[in-house]
Amino acid sequence: MRKFAIGNWKMNGNIASLKMLGEVQAAQALSGVSVVICPPYPLLHAATLASNGSGVEIGAQSCHHLANGAHTGDVSSDLLADVGARYVIIGHSERRADHHESNSAVCAQFQSAKTAGLTPILCIGETQAERAAGRTIEVISSQLKASLPPQAQAFILAYEPIWAIGTGLIPSLDEIAQVHAFLAHQLAEICGSDSKISVLYGGSVKASNAAQIFALPHVDGALVGGASLAAKDFCPIVTALGHVQ
Repeated sequence: MRKFAIGNWKMNGNIASLKMLGEVQAAQALSGVSVVICPPYPLLHAATLASNGSGVEIGAQSCHHLANGAHTGDVSSDLLADVGARYVIIGHSERRADHHESNSAVCAQFQSAKTAGLTPILCIGETQAERAAGRTIEVISSQLKASLPPQAQAFILAYEPIWAIGTGLIPSLDEIAQVHAFLAHQLAEICGSDSKISVLYGGSVKASNAAQIFALPHVDGALVGGASLAAKDFCPIVTALGHVQ
């Protein structure tokens, strides 16, 4: 299965921040894994130039489901592809919460991204209350099925427990392994056993815990938030992923 280290910069960074891509490129070349950086919209074109055809690819953080129109403040998948993005995050919990994006809206964005030639990075995850109620599998299964269009293929799935994002909290290794085993089984049922969908873990991933997480079965990398903003934090995560057989 293809291994991915994906950095989600969220609403952080500036032009000067792109200098770190040189160090990330070096780590990617040594590790041999796939690395994607998803900066804010205004930095996308500059980021594609800074990556300069290296092994580091560039993605966006969201997209509108329509190709154009009167949608102030939104960005279409076609435009993202035009400025050099190759991936796009969809369904992130912060978009679902802050912008009230439903599963059906995420599904429409997925279709838009595929039409534009982008690879969707679909995010799913449960709240702390849902986990405490023992509903983790129920919630993520429902999100996955409702967020995917029929015959979905060639995408990346990121499991991000909402309560672990940016909090420093993290599920136990056993809990992560159980969820990823379930998702591998579910993806085989939905997309076919030969679909080769990479499943990433996200939520307070850092250099100190990355190797343990990547050693788990069915964990094909990470969607990284805060630790992707500086090369000194992100490169060790890339290196750890490269050491996984």
